[in-house]
Order: sequence, then C-alpha cells, then structure tokens
Amino acid sequence: MTVSLPLVVVLGLVAWLAIKFLGVRMWVAVVIALFGFYLADTFLAPAIDSGTRTGVDIVNGTHN
Repeated sequence: MTVSLPLVVVLGLVAWLAIKFLGVRMWVAVVIALFGFYLADTFLAPAIDSGTRTGVDIVNGTHN
C-alpha cells in the first residue's frame, strides 16, 4: 500500500505537534518556515534538494 502525502501536510503536522506537545511557540515555527523559504532562494537550494531526495530514497529503500 502506498500513501502519498504532500510534504507541506507532513511538515504542518509536525509543526502542529511541536507547538501542541513540545511547547514550541508559534512565532518560532513561523520564523523557521520563513527561514526555509529564504534558504530555498539561495545557492544552497540544489544541495538541500539533493540531500532531501537522497534521504527519502534511503528511507524508502530505493537508493542504489
């Protein structure tokens, strides 16, 4: 069985759980999200994308 969820849904759920149960303040979650958007527009974006895809492949067991 394959379940397909958009990454934003998963990250939103993680953020909600962190705010609800770990006591993370809402402004901290917003700052982290804004920093992620800022980082996506830098020269580091291809390296982050490649690392994320490799990590997902390893977790899924599809890495060669």
